[in-house]
Amino acid sequence: MLRPLITVMLIFMSSVAWTDEPQDIDPLEDLNRQVYEFNFEVLDPLIVKPVAVTYDKLTPKFVRTGISNFFSNLDEIPNSINSLLQGKFGQASNDLGRLLINSTVGIGGLLDVATSAGLDANQGEDFGQTLATWGVGEGPYLMLPFFGPSTLRDAPSNFIDSFLDPFSYNDSYAVRAGIKAIDIIALRADLLGVDDVMSGDKYLFVRDVYLQNREYLISDGAIEDDFDDLEDY
Repeated sequence: MLRPLITVMLIFMSSVAWTDEPQDIDPLEDLNRQVYEFNFEVLDPLIVKPVAVTYDKLTPKFVRTGISNFFSNLDEIPNSINSLLQGKFGQASNDLGRLLINSTVGIGGLLDVATSAGLDANQGEDFGQTLATWGVGEGPYLMLPFFGPSTLRDAPSNFIDSFLDPFSYNDSYAVRAGIKAIDIIALRADLLGVDDVMSGDKYLFVRDVYLQNREYLISDGAIEDDFDDLEDY
């Protein structure tokens, strides 16, 4: 999932000028900014980022890679189901094949054997993208406490997709919370470099990159920029 995000960020910074966006995409901006300040000015710098920095510095690279592979393998479950729901049968087959190979030969997903076998990872699919494919509008932009940027359409997707997470059925709350915490810290560590490229109004930066990234994912890599040029990535 990081590759399309980084691609969109590069496109966004190189082709879009900093201008005020139409207000209809963010009618709750005042409230969203307050939540943003909690997420990104309080929670992240005080707790999440320091832990992610420590994790990045102290954890050997092969361990970090294994952890990243493990969670990417779990993502193949919602990837395959949502690909199927969107009518992407070839992609669904590819994602399911990756899940089966990496879960077995890849030692529970720690090793990405499927890529070596010719089954490349797709950009990822979630229920929010499925709803978009079914014609559901994105609705207003939302900044959710703890979860970060979203939209009215995308907000329920984490809840729906959570039913496809095998760890959500573990009876131990400590195990469920621990697995989720590791996932969040590993993802935040992968995004440490993003902090250096954020500029201007950081709230707008996060909002606009998120919305363009969602457009990128929903359109399978085809993004129409502000100059009405359609480019395939």
